[in-house]
Amino acid sequence: MALKTRITEMLGIAHPIVQGGMQGVGTADLASAVSNAGGLGILTALTQPSPAALRAEIERCRSMTDRPFGVNMTVFPTINPPDYLGYAQAIIDGGVKIVETAGTAAVREIWAMLKPHGVTILHKCTAVRHALSAEKAGCDIISIDGFECAGHPGEDDIPGLILIPAAADKVRIPLLASGGFGDGRGLAAALALGAEGINMGTRFCATREAPIHPNIKQAYLDNDERGSVLIFRKLHNTARVGRSAVSEEVARRLDQPGATFDDVKDLVSGAAGRRMLETGDLGEGIFWAGMVQGLIHDIPTCQELVSRIVAEAETIIRGRLAGMIAA
Repeated sequence: MALKTRITEMLGIAHPIVQGGMQGVGTADLASAVSNAGGLGILTALTQPSPAALRAEIERCRSMTDRPFGVNMTVFPTINPPDYLGYAQAIIDGGVKIVETAGTAAVREIWAMLKPHGVTILHKCTAVRHALSAEKAGCDIISIDGFECAGHPGEDDIPGLILIPAAADKVRIPLLASGGFGDGRGLAAALALGAEGINMGTRFCATREAPIHPNIKQAYLDNDERGSVLIFRKLHNTARVGRSAVSEEVARRLDQPGATFDDVKDLVSGAAGRRMLETGDLGEGIFWAGMVQGLIHDIPTCQELVSRIVAEAETIIRGRLAGMIAA
């Protein structure tokens, strides 16, 4: 049996599984592998150093898969912003028809550029009110991101078990459930809660095709469900990262009275994070990781992982749950 939802229909994919955009990880190597496995692979635009480099990466991905893939565009609050409009134009020039967005309200300018070109917008939100706003603005799919997620879970601290059905009660466009998903049980649960697919980031980092050092992949295996740390809470820009000596030091410094971002910028810089992903030295920087680490026990190929998740979900829906209905 196949799991057919509005997500699979709208995106033209075989399985309702989307790989979230991840800085430093969302390259053609991973995105093409996820798409070839029947899910939706996502390139991360800002992983590329320039719009021209993104155009080249789109072409590289297209040479590695003939199936749909998308590009992530996340708009960060920053003093020296990248050329967001240039990256958006690269997406248009590359003929990409699916874009995942996230970040500040400034992302609406990106939507305005992309929509006239027939681009499907998949927007990540951490609150129902934000999802409704994005729906009203013309987004096509909402990825509702629970507190369990890696990256930025927002400031409301609402876990997926509540956030997903709360969003499903009000949002009319298709929902992807994000944050804490890594196996077939999660996919079946997401569908039961009202979503029509899942968005996974951390779990796809622990695959053979993820372009990160084996030491980082091993950290996902070694950590359990307690293996993440919340940082930047006092700065109202909460982020969930993998537990390590560096992330614990970041949390310790920011817990001091009067602490500011300057007190930790040496530990959390993007350059340090890129070096860590390349060298595998966990002392170099921080790595994004969600609570789902507690459900990661191997490093499969993307094909093995997607096939396993779908098979597990189908078994649960057809067998275990159906068997609980009394005659």
